[in-house]
Amino acid sequence: MSAIDTLFEQLRRDGRKAFMPFVTAGDPDLEFTAAVLRRLVEAGSSMCELGVPYSDPIADGPVIQASYTRALDHRIKLAEIFEMLGGVAPGLGTPVVTMLSYAIVFRRGPDRYVAEAKAAGAAGLIVPDLPADESAKLAEVCRREDLSLIQLITPTTPRDRALRIAERTTGFIYYVSVAGITGERDALPRKIVENVGWLREQTPLPVCIGFGISRPEHVRMLAPVADGLIVGSAIVRRVARAGEKPREEVLDEIGRYVAELLGAMEG
Repeated sequence: MSAIDTLFEQLRRDGRKAFMPFVTAGDPDLEFTAAVLRRLVEAGSSMCELGVPYSDPIADGPVIQASYTRALDHRIKLAEIFEMLGGVAPGLGTPVVTMLSYAIVFRRGPDRYVAEAKAAGAAGLIVPDLPADESAKLAEVCRREDLSLIQLITPTTPRDRALRIAERTTGFIYYVSVAGITGERDALPRKIVENVGWLREQTPLPVCIGFGISRPEHVRMLAPVADGLIVGSAIVRRVARAGEKPREEVLDEIGRYVAELLGAMEG
């Protein structure tokens, strides 16, 4: 089993749900990214998503887009991201998944990218702009290296297509809560509960919900039906304050925020 399979098996045995924060690599620098990853895990996160910055994110809202721009302005390199991840991942004790554009995988070559990601300690990949119907090559490479290839299903995905995507997915299914881009929202549609409930009846894979989750009330609404919850923009927005406030203060704020959401999940 992959590291992600093992994680969800343990969570199920313990009767717990996964809390999965997202952080952009290199915003404001890789040293702080490593510190944020450590703090997220210390606060109780089950898995972390590490965003590899790229110039045209198709699904990300202004907060994550801005973080990518800041990282790219510093001319961050993929090799540097892998070096940072390789230094921090062994001490985390939880899986890390890279989220990136297929353009980066393609330029590197799927075999090389997956090999380097695995060597750095990554447990899987999320490639939002790679259609599931075109993922066979990358899926084959990931399967050979025992890395999970996580695919996305959205509220507008027809149910027959959702089933086909699930068949091509390993690790967990990333269910996008809203039609649109990432970003914090005041409220989330109640339809998510029905959609995810249906999906979990169709597949043995864990189903984790992302996009828009930022408040304890969101967590209380979605945790009962999901296997995990993904929080991105709200974390990235707090990380961005490292340019204005002492870094340890920012880390403490992130830790308190994660603890608040975990309290809602477990309550």
